[in-house]
Amino acid sequence: MEHPQLVSDVQQLMESLGQLPEPLAEPAFIAVSGLPGTGKSYFCSRLAQRLSFIILESDALRKVLFPSPGYSSPESSLLFRAVHLLIEELLKRGVPLILDATNLSERYREHLYRIADQLNVKLILVRVDAPPEVVRQRLKARQENSEGKSDADWAVYQTMKSSVPPGRPSDV
Repeated sequence: MEHPQLVSDVQQLMESLGQLPEPLAEPAFIAVSGLPGTGKSYFCSRLAQRLSFIILESDALRKVLFPSPGYSSPESSLLFRAVHLLIEELLKRGVPLILDATNLSERYREHLYRIADQLNVKLILVRVDAPPEVVRQRLKARQENSEGKSDADWAVYQTMKSSVPPGRPSDV
């Protein structure tokens, strides 16, 4: 039995999604990863236009559960426990989905592999990257225009980039 708060969080996230796409007999699950500002959300929105998938954008979902997010490890842990249960629930209902999150570590992606394996659902991994100068310009424009749902700035990008092991593209 799941913790009552977790069940409540998943319900709150589910209600925030609005209209869901038509269920499919064999829904696909696409997990998009990359550093902030690389174009993940843009890619996901374009993909969803063509495929009629629901997008689970971690930044937007975080703000549903934490209106003034602190981005702490415990907060992220609570968020992703709820997101993983939400993914399971949607896939069980036959809803095709795209997860838009940094997903930088293999350790975090292992949860996604497990969900796909348990539900016998096709998991497609996509990594989005961009040159640092392009990322810097995007993040600066995002901050100036209050665009998007992400609060990540250039300092966050640099911190996250430094935490990714160099020369290990399969783990990024």
